[in-house]
Parts: sequence; C-alpha cells; structure tokens
Amino acid sequence: MLHKTHLLATDLDHTLVGEKAELEELLVLLEPEAGHTALVYVTGRHAVSVQELMKAEHLPVPDFVISDVGTAVWRMPDWQEDTRWRNRMEADWQPDRIKTCAASFPALKLQELPDDRRVSFTAEDDEAAVRQFRAALQHLGIRHEFIYSSGRDIDVLPAGAGKGNALDYVVTNYASPDVSLLVAGDSGNDIDMLDRDWPAVIVGNAHDELKAIPDRPNLFRADRHCAGGIRDAWNHFYGARQSNIG
Repeated sequence: MLHKTHLLATDLDHTLVGEKAELEELLVLLEPEAGHTALVYVTGRHAVSVQELMKAEHLPVPDFVISDVGTAVWRMPDWQEDTRWRNRMEADWQPDRIKTCAASFPALKLQELPDDRRVSFTAEDDEAAVRQFRAALQHLGIRHEFIYSSGRDIDVLPAGAGKGNALDYVVTNYASPDVSLLVAGDSGNDIDMLDRDWPAVIVGNAHDELKAIPDRPNLFRADRHCAGGIRDAWNHFYGARQSNIG
C-alpha cells in the first residue's frame, strides 16, 4: 500500500454497499489491475461479519480492514491483526465493568458479539437512558470512548479507539505520506473519521446526525446514495484523469 498514490477508506453498510447498480459501477473502477488505489474498509462489523458481507456482495479484497468501530486493524489478504493497535486497545480496557454498569439500565440491550473488543448495546427511543448510562460510566472513572448513532446504537470502545483514530493509524503507518485520500461514511459512528482535515464524502442517504459536521472545502455532501456518492466525490476531488479509480 505504501506505493499506491490514492486511497479510498469507506464504511460498508449503506455507504459502499446499499445500491447495487452504483456499487457495480464503482467496483469496475476498483479492479486490482488499476494498481494505483489502496482500499480500506472501516466498519462497525466484526471480522467474520465483514467476511460474510464481502462474499455476499462480491466485494474486492482491500488492503486493510478496520473492524468493530475502530478497535481492530487487519492486514489483508490474510487477516493478520495489527498487534501494536491491539495492544493499544487492550491497555486499561474494562469490558466487564462496562457491562455491570449497563445492567442498571433495563432499556439497554446488550448485543451479542464474538469477543470483547467493544461493548455494544441497542436502546430504542430512550435517549434519557443513553445519557444516564454515559454519565454513570464517567462517574465510575472507566476510560472509554462513547458513540451513540442512528438513534439506537451504543458502542463503548477502549480509550483512543474509533474509526477516525484507527484510520489515522493505518494511514500514518502504512500509506505514502502524500497519498490522495478519500473517506466515506453515512452514520454517527463515522463522524470521527469524516470530521477531519482529509477529503471526505457524506453519501446522499446519510443519517441526519451527520448534518452536525460543519462544512469545509474538502467535505463533499453527495446527492447520490452509497457507492454513487463515493464515485461523485472521487471525481470532484481527483477527477477521472488523475487516478485509475475515477
């Protein structure tokens, strides 16, 4: 990836995936023979779920996968976990204390996950419980990152985690210093990677919560949904003649 001139870092559900025709259009431009564009999937899914989605949607194998809302980094194609990032995530991580705290809030439904890289819940239409839970974690002094998105999903992550921080780690350590980057997302757990200095696209079907991100010259608010919005943003920033993706 160090020798590639361009890099697309994208969320999966409702961003890269979600509109079949637009996805097929974009994938034509991401074929391996293009050679100049690195691909990173940045998702809330866990690794096995990413593998299932890649197979179901015939997605290309990326250079990296950032899974579990930025708590795991995988070098592809062999799914080798980045141990430096894992060690950083495991330092002072207390998932059992988080679950014990959450048990005091009946509105929070614990999500079943294959491991404790993150602790996630759903809370339908009860923002008061979400606020109280967040305050309780802070009162207990548990170091963490707290992400509430889509009006229902709660992700409690290790301190320093998140899609933006994990992507910054990958770009800093594995990409060319002058790589031309585009970041794409659609929901609240994408905010910390969209609201940065690098070029980013909010796809046309994004949740209203992304309207809170201030406008800036290198933030593109697409009209087209999912992969169509990514394609339009790429052409906006880089143009068809500057890269084999667009």
